[in-house]
Amino acid sequence: MGQEFFLIDCGEGAQMQLLAYKQKAVRIRHIFISHLHGDHYFGLAGLLSSLHLNGRTEDLRLYGPPGLSEILITQFKYSDTRLQYRLHFRELAQVREPILETDQLTVETIPLNHRIQCTGFLFREKTGKRRINKQTLPPNLSHHQLRRLKEGKDLYDAAENLIHTNEQLTLPPRAPRSYAYCSDTGYFENMVEQISGVDLLYHESTFLDDQRERATETFHSTAKQAAAIAKLASVGKLILGHYSSRYRDLSPFLEEAKTVFENTVLSIEGEDIVLEE
Repeated sequence: MGQEFFLIDCGEGAQMQLLAYKQKAVRIRHIFISHLHGDHYFGLAGLLSSLHLNGRTEDLRLYGPPGLSEILITQFKYSDTRLQYRLHFRELAQVREPILETDQLTVETIPLNHRIQCTGFLFREKTGKRRINKQTLPPNLSHHQLRRLKEGKDLYDAAENLIHTNEQLTLPPRAPRSYAYCSDTGYFENMVEQISGVDLLYHESTFLDDQRERATETFHSTAKQAAAIAKLASVGKLILGHYSSRYRDLSPFLEEAKTVFENTVLSIEGEDIVLEE
C-alpha cells in the first residue's frame, strides 16, 4: 500500500521468488509469520541475512509466534551474524489483537485452529483523502492548493475570499478496502465475525472434500469448507491456496468451492490479485 510493503510468511525460496517477480526485498518494512511450520518461515533467516549483506540500515518489524525469536537468535549466534539494521520483534499470542497501525491501515491477528499456535492477519485500509475531480478542476492550481483540496479544505485567494468550495472540485474518498489472510487452519467458524464483510479473503484449502476426515485430523480445511467460511462471512472474494502436493490438477478445488461460494479464485504462483478501487 503506497510505500508500505508487507511480506506475509516467508517459506524456503522466498528470496528467489522475490527476484523472479521483480519485488525488491529492501522495500519490505513489515514481515508477518503465521506459525512455525517450516513452509511458512524456513526462508526468513536467509532473507534477514541477505538484507544485512545488501546494506540495509532501515528498521524492520517482524511479527510472529513464541519461539521465533529464539530460533533466529540461535541461528545468528552460531553464524556470528550481527545485523546492521534494527530488527523489532513482536511476539504474538493466540488471541485477537491489534498489532500495527500506520497512516494508511491497521493490522490485527486472527486466531486460527491449527495443530500448533497459528494466527492469520486482517488488514484494514483507513478512509483516505478526498479525490480530485479532474472534470471540474480549473487549470493552474498550485501543489499547495491541490493538497488543501485533498485534505477537504476550501480554496481562498490572498484576500481570504472564497474561490472554490471543496465539494465543487473533489469527490468523496473511495471506500476503504480489507484483506484477511487465514493461514493453516481447520474449519473454524469462530473467525467469521472478525472477517465479516472483508473485500478479499485468503483461506487455505489443503484438500478436496472427499478428504474431509483427513483435513480434520491434520487441522486443515477443504475447498468446500473454505467456501463455507467465505459465505458465512459474506466476503467479497475468496482466494484458495495451500494445496496438498497430492493434487496435480487444481481445477477441482475451484469447482468444489464455487458450489458454495461463486466469487472464488485459485491462488496461482506469480499471478496478481488486485483489490479494485
